[in-house]
Amino acid sequence: MKNSPLANVTSKMLQRGVAAVEFALVAIPFLLLLLGAMEFGRLLYLWNTAQEMTRNAARQAVVTDFNDSTAIAAIKRSAAFAETDGGFMPGSSEISTANVVIQYLYVKTNGDVAPVKKMPVSPADNIAACLDATRLDECIRFVEVCLSTGTTCDDKSKSIPFKPMIGLFSSSGTNSTDLTGLRIPLSTVRMPAESLGFDPTLPE
Repeated sequence: MKNSPLANVTSKMLQRGVAAVEFALVAIPFLLLLLGAMEFGRLLYLWNTAQEMTRNAARQAVVTDFNDSTAIAAIKRSAAFAETDGGFMPGSSEISTANVVIQYLYVKTNGDVAPVKKMPVSPADNIAACLDATRLDECIRFVEVCLSTGTTCDDKSKSIPFKPMIGLFSSSGTNSTDLTGLRIPLSTVRMPAESLGFDPTLPE
């Protein structure tokens, strides 16, 4: 007995429905995996770029006058690849020029380092402080740069939190994947101070 045209139409409609369900079952985990890979790739990008940012800033800071606020702001913009003060690093809503912390350190008598207690008046004055045994806590020996939400590089709790682009990875719950607990390392770089902008042709 031949199938009626109505039966053939119904069978085709059922097949289309089965295909839609199968696609949904396969597409959901595939899209979840794809979006997760994108977020993980961006996280790795941030971690690697953060290290390059601090290296770049430290390399410039050791030869720049610490009193020149315009030059220091330019260092932070250059490190964050930003065009304006307060601008964010490309591909990131987490790291801005405001997160680039530059510290100037002296060497204690026990060999430890700490932020200078009193900043020298000028790069030339820094040289004088380093030659004066009574002013060693004003002598800049190292420049330290990190990425932090605070003002120093010592507090790891001030590391920058990761902000997922996709809301799926920033929700909380028993069956959710929350990536907001991940933090970008401080990526601290410490370099010996060099000229700090000292120009022997200029009067002290």
